[in-house]
Amino acid sequence: MNLPNLFLADLGPELELSAQTVREACFALRRNRELWLRQQRTRTLVELISYVGDQWRDTANHFRTQALKAAPELGLGATTLARGLDLWLAGLTPETLEALIVQDLGDPKRLDGFVSSSPEHRTGRQSHAHGPELLAHFCAGNLPVPALMSLVLGVLTKSAQFFQVPAAGGIVPRLFAHSLAQVEPKLGACLEFASWPRTRVDLSDVLLNEAGCVTVTGRDERVAALRARTPERTRFLAYGHRISFSYIAHDVLTIYGLKRLATEAATDVVTWNQLGCLSPHVIYVQENGVISPEGFAVALAEQLATREQSEPQGPLPAAAAAAIHSARTVYEMRRAGASIAFDRAREESAFFEPATTIQLWRSEESTAWTVVLDTDPAFKTSCLNRFIYVKPIKRFADVLRFAEPVRAHLSTVALAVPDDVAPALAMELAHWGATRICRVGQMQAPALPWRHDGRPALGDLVTWTDWEE
Repeated sequence: MNLPNLFLADLGPELELSAQTVREACFALRRNRELWLRQQRTRTLVELISYVGDQWRDTANHFRTQALKAAPELGLGATTLARGLDLWLAGLTPETLEALIVQDLGDPKRLDGFVSSSPEHRTGRQSHAHGPELLAHFCAGNLPVPALMSLVLGVLTKSAQFFQVPAAGGIVPRLFAHSLAQVEPKLGACLEFASWPRTRVDLSDVLLNEAGCVTVTGRDERVAALRARTPERTRFLAYGHRISFSYIAHDVLTIYGLKRLATEAATDVVTWNQLGCLSPHVIYVQENGVISPEGFAVALAEQLATREQSEPQGPLPAAAAAAIHSARTVYEMRRAGASIAFDRAREESAFFEPATTIQLWRSEESTAWTVVLDTDPAFKTSCLNRFIYVKPIKRFADVLRFAEPVRAHLSTVALAVPDDVAPALAMELAHWGATRICRVGQMQAPALPWRHDGRPALGDLVTWTDWEE
């Protein structure tokens, strides 16, 4: 890849990193931030981010082109990566970025100096929000948006940033950082990217000790390990394993609405190959409607097959492909077993109903997509990569009962329900633990200012100073 050697990660795997190298990089980042980034006005930074976002939306942009060429390394198709990036880039407008600042901090100038809101004015106070000198980001997985969002948030808080990224998974945020540096080299001097194995705890410990705030994205085990080694004085923000699902009420599952709903549900499954925390594992479909759960599953399978033509899944790691093959084999055997049991029991009684019915639709000669209809309502985590469960359910209350085992890890619930019942269901979900509720088809397209895991994304990073006049 043709990139200038701006970051440690640009030097390739042959670079032998040492604890001293990481420590010196942290020192340089803090110095550069003090000399330039801390002095910048928030509006200037907002316009810089927005300008680079506009550049990336141009399909001929050099950095975007390089990012899409790296899609196979991420286990994605280029079309899937492009559409996912465009969903995120759509939020990088001055209006949306400023809305994020106002939402979390109350005033667009709060990061520039002391500001007095109405309540503060009444109590004789002004307040200023400021970011940490150095933000350390421990990134995980191949999906780029979490690291990209961390990068933007760190720039807005005027913090120097050090990203510890996977060797392959860090390429897209690194390219975005290069594009920021090309527009403003002094900003590039406040950013660093490096990769090292998780066994190099000596390097991680240096970064943990140098940072004023640490963010970690990844599995709960990794979060716990890094939390245990982080100094008590350092702010620690964890974004661990999360699970999402959908619910479709029978009232909206009509003959004329079936194709639209199936198309929207397919969008949730296909986006980012279902690998994000906002992707559905299960779609619960209410029974006793005009369209049965089986009818919806058939329509969903048709839409996934269609989407494979326009947005191919892309190459999968061997382990991911093996997981899909294994799961398919299990359900095909269960389907065959249930069918034999049903035939035998029906000979004894015409009124026999099997305890569990399995049906499966799948792409032929590939792992591109899989739909499993399982009448067992218990929540089942998917092996992902466009492998989705459709589960019939009698009423919404049963959804919460059967999803209880994943309640602690819940992120997003997508609803397709009548408008008059949506507020009550949303309130019930809020108290049950959902931190984001959206409509089916929008699971992987949250508004840029959304509160990740129910917390203010920008507000979590800053420290407040009150000035009592």
